Amino acid sequence: MNNLLNTVQFFVIITAELTALFLGISTIVALVLLYLPQEKLRQWLSRRGIWGNVLGAVVGSLTPFCACSTIPMTLGMLNAGAPFGPVMSFVISSPLLNPIIISMIWALMGLKACLLYFGVTFFGSILFGIFMESGGGARYVKKVRLKTGCCDGRGENLVPPEFSGKLQAAFTSAWGDFRAVLVYLLLGVGIGAGIYGYIPQDLVVRFAGPDNPFAIPVAAVIGIPLYIRAETAIPIGVALSQKGMSMGAVIALIIGGAGMAIPEMAMLASIFRARLVAAFVVVIWSTAVVGGLVFNTLL
Repeated sequence: MNNLLNTVQFFVIITAELTALFLGISTIVALVLLYLPQEKLRQWLSRRGIWGNVLGAVVGSLTPFCACSTIPMTLGMLNAGAPFGPVMSFVISSPLLNPIIISMIWALMGLKACLLYFGVTFFGSILFGIFMESGGGARYVKKVRLKTGCCDGRGENLVPPEFSGKLQAAFTSAWGDFRAVLVYLLLGVGIGAGIYGYIPQDLVVRFAGPDNPFAIPVAAVIGIPLYIRAETAIPIGVALSQKGMSMGAVIALIIGGAGMAIPEMAMLASIFRARLVAAFVVVIWSTAVVGGLVFNTLL
């Protein structure tokens, strides 16, 4: 009975926290983006050199785009002649650093964990863009046409000019995003609640505790097929950490799951050749492992 009560309590509290957090942060970010036109974002991504990679990572961290928005935007800027490196920094930072993930880690794991996660993934995004451009990755972009219309209804021309209208449009966008991820969020919280209530702590410590040197790389690999949304992975990671899983393994699992989600990989394969997609997977796995080691060292 105690296990059941703990499970239900975990589920209710985490669901309520994440719902309020998701809607609040999504509304604020959507409102900010209504005042920051996409043309401005494209100009930032057109900068060359390492400063362009920094701006690419910044743009990715500011934009909670779904894959159906990120991929067309990526292809559109490449077709428009934007430097390959900054666009790649944008591609990797968009799923790993969007405001929802950052706020969820802050709320559930604390400010220090949030800052470490941001630092590792932000610099990883910059290095990824530099590495892919210097390695000639641009030649592995497929010649495909840009398709639009997958996110109809969010165009700037449809947004009222006054603040109240923009606020309503921002909340409508946030509510639509929340409905799209609600199933994944509830699935993650449900699995996490079951782990929190019923999985023996000794078992988790034995296989994924800080004393197991293989916990971090294995967790990074497991994240690829097991979790298709970060909204699913983070509640599960929190439950596992409370059961004794090392923070490094938890972060490796989150980075692996968020950065190499199956839908995003499928869409990347539609515009990039297999070698570039494979390089993308290797870089994210390496980022997950390095991030996990940093967390275990500093936390």
